[in-house]
Amino acid sequence: MNDRRTPSRARSAILPVAAALLLGGPLGGCSGTDAPGGRAAARGAGTGGRGPEATTFTTVAAAPGDAAPASGTDGTVVHPTTPQPVLDRPGGRAVATLPVRQLGGPTWVPVVETAGEWRRILLPSRPNGSSGWISGRGGGLRTARSPYEVRIDLSDRRLSLLRSGRPAGSWKVAVGAPATPTPTGRTFLLAVLEPAKRTPSPLVLPLGAHSATLDSFGGGPGTVAFHGWPDASVFGRAVSHGCVRVPKEALRELSRIPLGTLVLISG
Repeated sequence: MNDRRTPSRARSAILPVAAALLLGGPLGGCSGTDAPGGRAAARGAGTGGRGPEATTFTTVAAAPGDAAPASGTDGTVVHPTTPQPVLDRPGGRAVATLPVRQLGGPTWVPVVETAGEWRRILLPSRPNGSSGWISGRGGGLRTARSPYEVRIDLSDRRLSLLRSGRPAGSWKVAVGAPATPTPTGRTFLLAVLEPAKRTPSPLVLPLGAHSATLDSFGGGPGTVAFHGWPDASVFGRAVSHGCVRVPKEALRELSRIPLGTLVLISG
């Protein structure tokens, strides 16, 4: 089905452990955990010969890297309504499977290139910048468009939200410390989680990127996320384990944008 409506922004409240571990320890580290099935996928469990599931828990070593990590997109995002094989090139070899759901909600990923029926998408797996091709033929794929784009300037420690190319918000944020930097390049909003314990953040927004220096944190795979922080003095500083700590207003606005929305991190 080809559906050009805005994708769902439904929140997941069924994974309080995942949300808690994303926040990590006292410095606000970035990680996550999932149901037992997610842990199995992290060990590289196959999917009928089509490679591992492309989730935040897996490494897709054979996936091609993002060809234009500093570029924007037209906002197209896709959601598999049935598991979709991810190929290394149009009509090529399957390297992974894109699952229907992850982190308790629907899988939405951005389209970064189109070639006929084929769409190149970003994956939420390691290594950062992993991509792959899926076919738009034969159903099993819902298409929509997000009018938003999130930009993070690490040198200025500022997050900017754009809607249809126009400024919709700008905030000073806290980013990764020098030893645990926030990774640069293109990624996307993967999920919106509501932790059972609402401090230090009432919401956690995992991205499709991981720490480049921490293989795991707090029991999870080192997933980078947006989340709040109760001490405003951290904003404008490089103090986290790689996550981006944002003010309350920014967290509220970011929680309203569609899943799959492109996030550009530079600096």
